[in-house]
Amino acid sequence: MLFTKLGHACARFEKDGQVLVVDPGSFTEPVAYDGADAILITHVHADHFDQAALRAAADASPALQIWTNGDVADALSDLGARVHRVGHGDTFTAAGFDIEAHGEWHAVIHPDIPRVGNVGFLVDGAVFHPGDALTVPDRPVGTLLLPVHAPWSKVGELIDYIRAVGAERAYAVHDAMLSPIGLTVVKSVLDRTVPDAAYQRLEPGTSFDLA
Repeated sequence: MLFTKLGHACARFEKDGQVLVVDPGSFTEPVAYDGADAILITHVHADHFDQAALRAAADASPALQIWTNGDVADALSDLGARVHRVGHGDTFTAAGFDIEAHGEWHAVIHPDIPRVGNVGFLVDGAVFHPGDALTVPDRPVGTLLLPVHAPWSKVGELIDYIRAVGAERAYAVHDAMLSPIGLTVVKSVLDRTVPDAAYQRLEPGTSFDLA
C-alpha cells in the first residue's frame, strides 16, 4: 500500500493500480483527485469536502465512486448511484481496499454550533482516518491519522486519544492551520507523552510504502 499525505486532512492510498483518496477538501492541492478511482468523505465541512472540486473530478471521470455520510450524500444526490451513503458499522470495498466505517458525529466545537455527522474510515484494517472526531475503533489499528489541530481540540485530548487507540504509528493530519512553531510544539509534547506511538508530521506530498 503506497500512502501519500496531502494537504491538510487528505490521504491518498494506492494498491494494485487503484487509487483511493480520503477527504480532499478546500485546503488540499487539486492533484489529490488525479487518477482517483474512489473518494471517501468523512463529513460536510469544506476543509474535507470541496464540493466544486469533487464534482469536477466526477465529471472528468465517470467511473469515479464516492462513499460518505448522509450530509454529503444528500448534497451530491444528483450524481445518483455513484454516491454511496455509509454509517457506523458499515463495511464495503472501494478501489480494491476493504473499508470499515466508525463513528457518527463531528466533535463538539461549542454548544452554540450545531454538530454535523462524521464517519471515520479504517482502510484495509491498517490505517484509520477519523475525520473531525476522536473516534476509537473497536479493533486494533496500526496507523492512526491524527487530527493535530482544530477549533474543537487541545493537545491533552490528543494524548488521551493516541493512548486509547493504541496505534504503533500516528501521522499528523488536519494541520494546515498550525505554523511551523506550533507543529514543533505539538510534536515535542506528543513525543514526551506518547513515545510508543511514533508520531510524525509529514510534509504534503510525502509518500512511502505502508505495511
